[in-house]
Amino acid sequence: MKKFLKEFLLRGLICAASGPLVLAVIYGILGATGAAEALVPQKVCSEILSIMALAFIVAGMTAIYQVEQLPLPTMILLHGGVLYIVYILTYLINGWLMANLKPILIFTGIFAVGYTLIWFVIYLVEKAKAKKLNELLKN
Repeated sequence: MKKFLKEFLLRGLICAASGPLVLAVIYGILGATGAAEALVPQKVCSEILSIMALAFIVAGMTAIYQVEQLPLPTMILLHGGVLYIVYILTYLINGWLMANLKPILIFTGIFAVGYTLIWFVIYLVEKAKAKKLNELLKN
């Protein structure tokens, strides 16, 4: 658990700066192109802080895979569950997602499909690496 917390904090702190940076770039582009009509300082501040917290937690949660005594399906469920909760709360708090059943169900479906696709790609890449390594070991 100590190793997980250390990795969580390290990864989270490294990535926490990238969330606000990305949001700042997006706001800069929106402002430069005239796409953003007006930005309220308090809203921008709360969005930057929430994105920073989101980036911290999302990056930190990758440390779950360092905890070797948990089965992989359990780690995937924990990781995906925490990510889902953090994303949906951030979207709802910032008003980027309406707090109605239909938008939440749509978000949930998109999240589930996206998360599954990402894990499928990771599985295929790791399977190819293992096959290549096994071939090298045979020779």
